[in-house]
Amino acid sequence: MRSAVILAGGSSIRLGAEKSLLVYDRRPLLCQTIEKLLQVTDEVIVVARDEDHARCLKELVFGAVFTWDSISGFGPVAGLDAGMRCAKGRLAFATGCDLPFLNLEVIERLFDFASAREGYEAAVPVRPNGFLEPLHSVYDREKMLSACQRALQEGERRTFIPLQELRIRRIPMHSLRQLDPDLLTFFNINTPEDLKEARVILALGQASGQR
Repeated sequence: MRSAVILAGGSSIRLGAEKSLLVYDRRPLLCQTIEKLLQVTDEVIVVARDEDHARCLKELVFGAVFTWDSISGFGPVAGLDAGMRCAKGRLAFATGCDLPFLNLEVIERLFDFASAREGYEAAVPVRPNGFLEPLHSVYDREKMLSACQRALQEGERRTFIPLQELRIRRIPMHSLRQLDPDLLTFFNINTPEDLKEARVILALGQASGQR
């Protein structure tokens, strides 16, 4: 069984709007993300910032299981902890709610890397500068949950800290260009300018792997 975990409780200060309710291509981006991920996973978990936020999203968005950060205001590690705790799959893809061009072929490839019997506990894309992409990765759910719990116990908010406990298969981002030539799967919307750019990309039909 495969799971997907969408973190939807992050700050939207730079964007100036609620990311989890962002309307893109005439529909909430979160709805589109859920529908897309259900094509390659068996369940989608949406992690809100708190119980009230989860209740609000549940009334507006369908097709997912809703939960909320295990520690309010603690950031992505608390969201990952809650999502991995709620999910049922052996493997889970983790992402944010602000990526309009998630490439399903890339996600399938990450699941393939993570499920290969080579002793790895995560498949994580790596940027040319060496930075990891923890919110576009596939994890062994139980191992990641344990790592997140230890990070929370130590008061660690940084997303890369739990990854230090895992045996990671690092996937050079450039190696994914055969599936996503412009690597738009990693494009996220943080500012009004990003939103405008996303709409231009959509209008030009430049994104690949969009089933």
